[in-house]
Amino acid sequence: MSDVAPSGQPAATATIDAEKARKKLTFFKVMAFIVGIGLLILCAEMVLHYGFDNEALDWWPQPHGFIFIVYVLATVLLGFEVRWPLSKTVLVVLAGCVPFLSFWVERKISREVETTLHA
Repeated sequence: MSDVAPSGQPAATATIDAEKARKKLTFFKVMAFIVGIGLLILCAEMVLHYGFDNEALDWWPQPHGFIFIVYVLATVLLGFEVRWPLSKTVLVVLAGCVPFLSFWVERKISREVETTLHA
């Protein structure tokens, strides 16, 4: 089997629907930003709760968990659309678990996917 499509591009990129991929990329970008903010709020909640015995943000962990699940869905949908290997998808999902890392990974992935779609 050949890894090159008749157009001369690699076969994997020849099957990517650019319009669908851009929609999924937009969904991913929005969710990565929201999860990044949500994770910072969760860190503030933990500092308040454990450091100061303040319960002002005790309601936040459950909505954050739901938002994280939507982020996982957005990442998996994008990964399937642009044909990422499972390892890359898992690493991008895990980036949503580290404060500030989701912002950096979102920018990196956005540039990478846009470059792939323009190729």
